[in-house]
Amino acid sequence: MVITGLMVILILVLSLPFLFRKVEENLELFLFIMGIGAALISSKMNMELVHEALVEPIMIAGAVLLAGTLFFLLREPFSRFMGKVCLRFPLALVVFLVVLILGLASSIITAIVASIILVEIIFQLPLERKHKIVICILSCYSIGLGAALTPIGEPLATIAISKLNQDFMFLIRLLGQYIIPAVVIFSLMAGIYVFRLNRNNEAQDEMAASSEEEELSLLDDEEIEADTWQGVILRAVKVYLFVMALVFLGTGFEPLIEKYILGLSPQILYWVNMVSAVLDNATLAAAELSPAMMVNPLVVKAILMGLLISGGMLIPGNIPNIISASKLRIGSKEWATYGVPIGLVFMAMFFVIMFIVEV
Repeated sequence: MVITGLMVILILVLSLPFLFRKVEENLELFLFIMGIGAALISSKMNMELVHEALVEPIMIAGAVLLAGTLFFLLREPFSRFMGKVCLRFPLALVVFLVVLILGLASSIITAIVASIILVEIIFQLPLERKHKIVICILSCYSIGLGAALTPIGEPLATIAISKLNQDFMFLIRLLGQYIIPAVVIFSLMAGIYVFRLNRNNEAQDEMAASSEEEELSLLDDEEIEADTWQGVILRAVKVYLFVMALVFLGTGFEPLIEKYILGLSPQILYWVNMVSAVLDNATLAAAELSPAMMVNPLVVKAILMGLLISGGMLIPGNIPNIISASKLRIGSKEWATYGVPIGLVFMAMFFVIMFIVEV
């Protein structure tokens, strides 16, 4: 009965945001309700979990609020600075360097700070909103992977080091050969994407459309990019609720994880971990990893790379996704349109590398 209930909730989480616009627009509240339901069904709801759910989001939401306040106060000088940068250097180069530097630096400055900086930069790029979304998703993949190089970059990395009883540089030694090239590839993809936009004069063609379409587009961009004190605070509240929801979901789904995921072969586990696209990957890492796995590092690689790559597929999969989608108002369908295909390609690519080429 418990497993059936959790399966129903998982199906609802995976489907309703794509089927109903109201659910998509209120994703944080929806996931919070689903998280409460999962915790109740699995009998995991207690004061300890409630305390964790209340405390866990404080640092993330606080960072979002602080950074949002600073960028709001400094929006004019920052806008002028980005304008000068984009005029002085090719836009494709700017985008490439932003994705690369934030991806690699996220292991030191944390994924939270890197993603906050990212969305503020993307805001200033002279691109249409649909192109900004593509750049944002590629950047979030880069940050999500890069942050796992050290235990201070993101919770998953912290938990992995703790569960495996390893030193600070362990993840760089284990996964650096995969993650660093991947960050470079995502950066190149973003740079090439912008380069092709400029080369094909797509931006100019869009601006040369009918005056009515142009007016609607400009109004839409103005609505998206305008920020207020209310927006800054509301965004932090939404991120807080989002992270709280993931805490409830992660704990609530533990019986399902223990029954169907633990004990699988590395090859299967790698693909099954795509559930981290909607669940907290740190929770999955805590449930799946153990020191005994170090006799076969391939198992650890499979678990971590499966979690890290698939975490970029959907908005709930990673903290950078959550922060970016909230700031840029990216819907679940919009994210999945690009995030899922990109994730599947990289999942397949690294599966071949780890289980065929290196074996």
